[in-house]
Amino acid sequence: MERAGDVAVIGAGLIGLGIAFELASRGATVRVYERGEPARAASWAGAGMLAPYSESTGDEQMLALGAQSLSRYPEFVDRVRAASGIDPHLHLDGIVSAAFDEERLRELRAHAQALARRGVDCELLDRESTLAAEPALARTVLGALLRRSEGYVDNRRLGRALVAACEAKGVTIVRSATDVAVEADARRVLGVRSHLGFTPASYVVVAAGAWSASVPGIPTQFAPAVRPVKGQMLALAAPVGFLKRTTWIPGAYLVPREDGRLLVGATMEDAGFDERVTGSGLRTLLDAVHMGAPSLLDFAVTEVWAGLRPGTPDGRPLIGPTPIEGLILATGHYRNGILLTPVTAAYVADCIERGDAEALAPWLRMTTA
Repeated sequence: MERAGDVAVIGAGLIGLGIAFELASRGATVRVYERGEPARAASWAGAGMLAPYSESTGDEQMLALGAQSLSRYPEFVDRVRAASGIDPHLHLDGIVSAAFDEERLRELRAHAQALARRGVDCELLDRESTLAAEPALARTVLGALLRRSEGYVDNRRLGRALVAACEAKGVTIVRSATDVAVEADARRVLGVRSHLGFTPASYVVVAAGAWSASVPGIPTQFAPAVRPVKGQMLALAAPVGFLKRTTWIPGAYLVPREDGRLLVGATMEDAGFDERVTGSGLRTLLDAVHMGAPSLLDFAVTEVWAGLRPGTPDGRPLIGPTPIEGLILATGHYRNGILLTPVTAAYVADCIERGDAEALAPWLRMTTA
């Protein structure tokens, strides 16, 4: 990657670390700046769902991007595991969406038909089959849709694995970085200034999640229109296997972990940069569990937390080169940052290595914050 020179990445969430890992694997010299601990913030707070079809909003391009990233996940995780020695616990054994009223059941039936036309492996389950698949659900369940190709990854383990994999590939991760700013003139990026002083770079990738709009030095007209969207979650100490698959119930999702934790998430709140866990947020989640899987309420609550997703006005990520040569955005992934890590990393690396930005055309809109 002689044409790339040095690459600076601002932000060490899964997106920033994924990009750094991909670039370093291709031979680039990469330095990552993180204001706190790597792989924290939204990357640490999420549930790790890999669900492009379950969370489809009717945006065909987003669905295609998510499906492509899902298809890349096994190979991506294999490479990260090989470099780091840490298993991110990828499970692509399906996601269940449960229906508790006739209207929702009709929606799932229509969705199943649409997915079948796309060739997506799915099955509409009746009440008995649903309870056989997930006995923890309330007896009032009417049926469910099982999407077999979806699943989850343990995002906290993936974060630790990416940190180790990046460092094994020679990436410099600057932790607790302060005064981080982009340095650029009217034509091109020059590098990054921080508490360490000025470090030149041929490319600067802004991957600072919900804080991307406030990174100093980005020309105002190219600042990403990203805002924080708060999500609160909790974890229950459930026996391993009590819930077999990631399961959607009305008002919440349930994600099992191999260590016995069962994650319940997540609220969606416009609360600025407030990361407090609140009683009302936890009640929203527990009310959903009470309706959809009441047996879970007998288990101890072991952890509560909140994170800030990077939202955009149209709900689509901002990925690709700006008119300032060498300045690249990789932010605004909202609820899909974990899912979209492999494809974002590959596309940004292609853009830097080969100048190939064609795949990024739909994802860069020059709207300002």
